[in-house]
Amino acid sequence: MSSEYAIKVENISKCYHVYDKPVNRLKQMFSTTQSKYYKEFWALRDISFEVKKGETVGIVGKNGSGKSTLLQIICGTLNPSSGSVTTNGRIAALLELGSGFNPDFTGRDNVYLNATLLGLSKTEIDEKFQSIVEFADIGDFIDQPVKTYSSGMMVRLAFAVQAQIEPEILIVDEALAVGDAKFQARCFERLKQLKQSGTSILLVTHSTEQIVTHCSKAVLIDSGVVKDIGNPRDVTNHYLDLLFGKTKKAVTNESNHKKAKEIDIVENEDGLNLAEDVFLSRPISNHLSYRWGDKKALILDYVLTDGENLYPPTVKSGSKLTLSVSIKFLENIFRPILGFTVKNKEGVTVYGSNSELLEFTDIQVAGSKDSVEIIRLEFICNLAPGDYFISLGIASKASEDVEPHDRRYDAIHIYVEPDKKMFGLSNMHLKMNKTERNG
Repeated sequence: MSSEYAIKVENISKCYHVYDKPVNRLKQMFSTTQSKYYKEFWALRDISFEVKKGETVGIVGKNGSGKSTLLQIICGTLNPSSGSVTTNGRIAALLELGSGFNPDFTGRDNVYLNATLLGLSKTEIDEKFQSIVEFADIGDFIDQPVKTYSSGMMVRLAFAVQAQIEPEILIVDEALAVGDAKFQARCFERLKQLKQSGTSILLVTHSTEQIVTHCSKAVLIDSGVVKDIGNPRDVTNHYLDLLFGKTKKAVTNESNHKKAKEIDIVENEDGLNLAEDVFLSRPISNHLSYRWGDKKALILDYVLTDGENLYPPTVKSGSKLTLSVSIKFLENIFRPILGFTVKNKEGVTVYGSNSELLEFTDIQVAGSKDSVEIIRLEFICNLAPGDYFISLGIASKASEDVEPHDRRYDAIHIYVEPDKKMFGLSNMHLKMNKTERNG
């Protein structure tokens, strides 16, 4: 394997034999024919990807997609049915809560046990022990049996051991979801330090925010197969499609490629087209946006204004924006929900809401077949300077499940003008006043 790679996964497949009855297992063991008394279940099929040294790669997928099986194979605790995994460096892994811990041992004993298994000498462990205890922050429980720990305490100690030994490769499987907000912040700060020092990190999580924030590449696995690999933002959008797009029907943008003279202009006073899908023909629309849904309703068009300009190429932080949207219902929709999200260019959500959360009841009486509804959204753009993308979606919720009809991810691009008076993610419009002292 090239020295630039920390992990190289090549054509990995894993098949399990599933027996309907226990006796069939015995029949298979003693069978002298080609008969199969089992069914094949392929947990993984032909998985291939690479992790470069110092790279952080995220893996996403629904429960049961094969993520944990893949990680066990990479760590060497499970053998593949075919294919190969090559690693270059010492691996530290958090695969399951409490894995590698003896519940009857104290936290102190388990630190020495785990660190020894990871290849550290007693002298090295002694040198790092205090930093491990401080990072875990579990107090006197370090000398209590691990079986008395809460799940949060257990993951604190486990992560502290794995992260403080500075491995060449760190693999984390959903473990950070157990810790509280302060601990998670400390963990991700430590991950940042490890990455800067050259550690390769494989992060498995259901949090798309963590993937786009901390990873330079993402892999989407579904039903044991790699569905997508590449830019974290694009991959997580695809993941959301698989997660919520039950019908798996993509909404195409074919009508958006028509020339202006070919479009049947049926507009209202706001300039919204009420007949055809002309969304991507608008000046600040994002032609690389991701769209999906079951087509029972379509978001046809939008108009964005700052009060002076239509589709402004730049907006000032703190300005009031009005976004008007036309929605066509192709079927009767009970209690439609309009969603609105703003993300920065890294894909991190800076704001999101919907008509249900806002208790906007006017849209709930809409949704009759062949009708076109116009919804106006007004908001103050209290964003820091930079590029942002607005996502829109129309869905419904007849029961507990949300049924997406048309979701346009990262559909509208807005650019907030530079402001030398601030930095950060949001404009809080800070003011300072001097107060005179009495006397």
